[in-house]
Order: sequence, then structure tokens, then C-alpha cells
Amino acid sequence: MHNLVIADTSCLIVLEQIGRLSLLKKLYDEIHITSEIKDEYGSELPGWITVAELIDKQRQKILELNLDKGEASAIALGLENEGSLLLIDEKKGRNLALSLGLKITGTLGILIKAKNNSLISSLREEFDKLKNVGFWVSDKLLTQILDKYENE
Repeated sequence: MHNLVIADTSCLIVLEQIGRLSLLKKLYDEIHITSEIKDEYGSELPGWITVAELIDKQRQKILELNLDKGEASAIALGLENEGSLLLIDEKKGRNLALSLGLKITGTLGILIKAKNNSLISSLREEFDKLKNVGFWVSDKLLTQILDKYENE
């Protein structure tokens, strides 16, 4: 288990759109976000999502030179909490987080973990829901994931 699980806005929004936000609670107990992510999310948050404040706002400002406020604040919070897991989907943010030594996963990783924990029955059904809400991912990657995990 990771010390702290931090979600970026996109993961929260897309999981809510497909009716699977509660998977985060089942997989991680508690999710932490920043006030910037809360603002971007815009909807009422479940009680198991905690808003954490950054200690070093300057680090966030530097990260904002390359990323939006939510991503920058999520990465900054991850850097302040060693051993944390960052839930992030955007390629640019993922690459930067990895280059800074953060552990990451995204919406697809969350769904794979949910499947492995028998919380969902079909990755294919969840991937179809993702496509229906405009979540972009390559067909090649989806096929690779389905080949590896769907028939286990």
C-alpha cells in the first residue's frame, strides 16, 4: 500500500462519468487532492476524498510552466509525500511525474486493478464506457490490455 494516493482531476472526472468513482474508495480507502483539483472537478466530493494543502506553492508554480494547475499541484503534492501514488492520465504530466521519480497509474491501471480484485467483471465493457465519454486511448493499447487481463 502506498503512503498517500493523489488523484488528478481527469481520473476523477472520467471515473465519475462511467459510474466507477467508487472504485477508488474500494481500491485505496482514501484519496487526496489539492484545492486546485477540487476547483477543476467542480462537483461535490465524496467524504473519502481529502483536500490536502501544499507546503511548497513555489514548486507548483514552477511545474505550471509546463502543466495545468491541477496536474502541477498533484505532482507537487506527490513530491512532498515520499512513496505516494499519483493517479494521472495526461501523457505530458505522466512523463514529468515519472522523470521526477513519482509512482503513477491512470484510469486504465485503476480498471485493471479493479478487475484483478474482482470489483468489475469485464474490462471490455469498461473500455467501451470510456470511449463513449470521449476518453482517448489507442486501440492497440486496449487490445494489448484485453489480451493480457481479460481472460485471466
